Amino acid sequence: MTKTIRIGGASGFWGDSTIATPQLLEGGRLDYLVFDYLAEITMSILARARAGDPSLGYATDFVTVTMKQHLGQIARQGVKVISNAGGVNPLACARALEALIAQQGLSLKVAVVTGDDLLERVPEIEGRGITEMFSGTGFPKGLLSANAYLGGFPIAKALDEGADIVITGRGVDSAVTLGACIHAFGWTDDALDRLAGASLAGHIIECGAQATGGTFTDWHMVEGWANIGYPIAEVSEDGSFTVSKAPGTGGVVLPATVGEQMLYEIGDPQAYVLPDVVCDFSQVKITQAGPDLVSVSNARGSAPTDTYKVSATYQDGHRLGLYLTIGGIDADLKAEKMASEVLKRCREMLRARNQPDFTETSVEVLGAEASYGPNRRVQRPREVVLKIAAKHEDPKALASLLREATSTGTSMSPGTTGMGGNRPKPMPIVRLFSFLFPKADLVQRVHIGDATWEVPARIGKPLDRASLARPAVADAKGSEPSVNVPLVALAWGRSGDKGNHANVGLMARKAEYLPHIRAAVTAEAVAHHYRHILEGKVERFDLPGIHGLNFLLQDVLGGGGTASLRNDPQGKAYAQMLLDFPVPVPKALAERDGLNAAA
Repeated sequence: MTKTIRIGGASGFWGDSTIATPQLLEGGRLDYLVFDYLAEITMSILARARAGDPSLGYATDFVTVTMKQHLGQIARQGVKVISNAGGVNPLACARALEALIAQQGLSLKVAVVTGDDLLERVPEIEGRGITEMFSGTGFPKGLLSANAYLGGFPIAKALDEGADIVITGRGVDSAVTLGACIHAFGWTDDALDRLAGASLAGHIIECGAQATGGTFTDWHMVEGWANIGYPIAEVSEDGSFTVSKAPGTGGVVLPATVGEQMLYEIGDPQAYVLPDVVCDFSQVKITQAGPDLVSVSNARGSAPTDTYKVSATYQDGHRLGLYLTIGGIDADLKAEKMASEVLKRCREMLRARNQPDFTETSVEVLGAEASYGPNRRVQRPREVVLKIAAKHEDPKALASLLREATSTGTSMSPGTTGMGGNRPKPMPIVRLFSFLFPKADLVQRVHIGDATWEVPARIGKPLDRASLARPAVADAKGSEPSVNVPLVALAWGRSGDKGNHANVGLMARKAEYLPHIRAAVTAEAVAHHYRHILEGKVERFDLPGIHGLNFLLQDVLGGGGTASLRNDPQGKAYAQMLLDFPVPVPKALAERDGLNAAA
């Protein structure tokens, strides 16, 4: 029989549910349990924690909650644990974990992967004239964090040396899964298709329940959200894998749920660049293999590049956002007038104090489809939530905004209310600065006790996207009578963020729908749809293996993360905003499949 390993994805972000680990340990029959905690903004939070206390800078609840409760069962089952909970201080995380292991009288070996943290090398890096890899802006001052995205081979080395638990800092999210596979199957760095397949497995399970029915387009089909099952990838030696969940849990595992997750937060599906391999997901096959069991195969890989991507963060002023509920007739008009008057009052106060104006403001009337801009359909809602947000160098200026906005409850619109006792505070704006750093200038290390090993990286060459052979996919043609149907009747969709960019991925419900989707949902049509928030261009990519499309929307998130004042700074609802886009289809097809006509 072909050798396989079972890997449970127990965390999609720092703060994910605590239900995952026990359900995976109780019913998963696991070889490995992996945890993904890190996002760009998480790194800056952890960096601030380390600056205040050198013993911090990692996801403390990984040790004090998750491992404290489950170490005994992990030890009894012999499950290996891999986690990037180390954040910006993986050695401190390991020390805290080793103290807990000793306290519980267990015998588990902890390994640490280092080399990603470049903060101490910033003066040297700054002297290289490095610019931001997307915008071309110059190097910022006062970095909070600077971490290279490492890959799976250091993790594999730690497991090779007998580690039971591997703690890393910043790595690509899928590396915790890929490292387990490299170790288990003995892959070398030239097993490119297998590395790509395991990286895809890691990408599928890295966001927890998003692969098992969470945030699924057809949410009404998903039962048991309260105990939704977290994903299990069973990876084969050839890099193919299946996705399932623990028995008796909620959620659902379908080609559509897995396909949506494959499309999540990717750019060019033929050039998904990772430290160990450049992945091509365009011809991936996803099929139902049984109840809540999906088979995934046909990922392809090519040689990696000669650089690591580095995500650095820095502070750029402060921001504040607040929400007020307004009810009654013409609620949206009252909200718009009130926001205008509050900002006018605050600007007059700033001028009187000889302070500069807000560097940016944002007003959104939620409930009046503010995020839809010119595509809004709601008229005269009777209940809305007013969001007012602003940026300023001085947090005291933002405190004035909070006070004056709060005063509206007695001085402006009737029907102004809101849940009391939840006043926000001005917060630092943390911006992302991404750049490329030569692999040859970085050393990856693995530490177990007093022993240390250096792990060389495969150094390739820059990626030439222009040389990629793009798949030929046809649009629908013909003059037969047609009707417009909403895109959601033809496709599933998922969206997400990467810095200030967002992607919207679509997967046709039937292969025969794809030509009609392609003909209508062009890059130009998508750019027009998001024209009220889009500042860059839109690229469209084909994934014929899953009858899919992926759209990359550049500069569309108002800065992204905590640098954005938007109510949706990570593009989580962008696919939902597109799914009622009207798509012409043959009338006979619409009648045959019972497709509802678009409004």
